[in-house]
Amino acid sequence: MVKLRLKRCGRKQRAIYRIVAIDVRSRREGRDLRKVGFYDPIQNQTYLNVHAIRYFLKKGAQPTGTVHDILRKAELFKERAS
Repeated sequence: MVKLRLKRCGRKQRAIYRIVAIDVRSRREGRDLRKVGFYDPIQNQTYLNVHAIRYFLKKGAQPTGTVHDILRKAELFKERAS
């Protein structure tokens, strides 16, 4: 099973997260299938590859709670429901 989840990058006290499609059995810093965006909580910036995210969601990938909130703020599910 594939999940969309956050992968921590950056340095101490200055975390930046990549949003990745990754196998459930992999650890947080494990090898990802594809990078689909990033999230910077300090500057509150988000970049999403919407095409790749929709592809993985159609294939059955489940977003984690935090990634789900990020996608909801970006109104990705609003477009998907239409």
